[in-house]
Amino acid sequence: MKAALQGLKVLDFTQMMTGPFATMMLGDCGADVIKVEQPEGDPFRRSGETTLNGDGAFFLGVNRNKRGIVLDLKTEQGQAAARALAAEADVLVENFRPGFTERVGIGYEALRELNPRLVYCSISGFDRNGPDRNRPALDMIIQAISGVMQVTGTEESGPLKTGFPFSDLVTALLAAIGMLTALQARERTGEGQRVDLSMLDASIFSQVPRDVYFDLTGKTPLRMGNQHWDIVPNNTYATSDGRDIMIITINDKFWQKLCDALDAPELKTDERFATKAARLANRALVNERLAEIFATRDLETWEQALSAAGAIYGAVRTWPEVFSDRHVVDHLLKTLVHPKGGEFKIINNPLNFSGTPTRIDRSPPMLGEHNEEVLARRDGAWPVARA
Repeated sequence: MKAALQGLKVLDFTQMMTGPFATMMLGDCGADVIKVEQPEGDPFRRSGETTLNGDGAFFLGVNRNKRGIVLDLKTEQGQAAARALAAEADVLVENFRPGFTERVGIGYEALRELNPRLVYCSISGFDRNGPDRNRPALDMIIQAISGVMQVTGTEESGPLKTGFPFSDLVTALLAAIGMLTALQARERTGEGQRVDLSMLDASIFSQVPRDVYFDLTGKTPLRMGNQHWDIVPNNTYATSDGRDIMIITINDKFWQKLCDALDAPELKTDERFATKAARLANRALVNERLAEIFATRDLETWEQALSAAGAIYGAVRTWPEVFSDRHVVDHLLKTLVHPKGGEFKIINNPLNFSGTPTRIDRSPPMLGEHNEEVLARRDGAWPVARA
């Protein structure tokens, strides 16, 4: 079967996390992605303590399904090669500091003259035209400035970052949506356009629908850790074997199911707990009582009881447990071989298409691995993509 984006030509000038993740999504769906690096390479190649043949684990995690070339954009030769490739591309993605692409002759206006059908995606930390446009930005900085950290953690812990690169990933996903939307618009108009997105804007946008709550009340959502401001219980509880389990009762029906699982029928009729309003008013009592009950049995026993009752629950699993889960092993993990040898596992694309399945058939490239294949052509020619 052909992949959904087979034949789409993507020129990827991005580095680090956000841009490479976005273009990886396109590559998984069949696009021919050419990763363009400066002579020193993507900084992610050298990031972190864990490497395989000199490439960092972070780099290996977000650069599959790409061919890799090196262009020195500070030279006329490199700039000319970039323009030649852009003239034949469907999509160009960059996350340089604002103004750099214009200085080296690959800004949007210049390339639009060469290729009116080009979709040109610019990803930045802050608004490309705003007062902070030249500030350096990383995921945790954007989490702080966007307000994400303000509502993450507990009152005791103070503001916390999330356990994964939230701002990087939400920006990447929105960038991928933006590029595909612009390509769809091109089908009607015949013309490309610029897609401009900042990590700050994407991270603020991701906080819906709390924006409406803040507008109507003027109140900042509280840092409540594993709890929820409008649902009780919505929390983790320790079991007798030292594990934790997440429990949520979104309405009174699920409170009844939880009580059945706990073999605690008295909680169904206790006026302090019987209704959602009562549980909200007695949050501390609910948490105290449930903590006492869950501490009496081990995790496996509770999972069986909660499942039988139809309650909403989830064990807090360790990473070894997650990545040894049979579904994960069978459907979400794939082994790749580094070009220099050595295997590593990556997470498969979670999108499942009935007619145009995603695929992972190329390991992340070595620095400049495909220079000869891509650049040893007549000017402007794009190599034929793999079948």
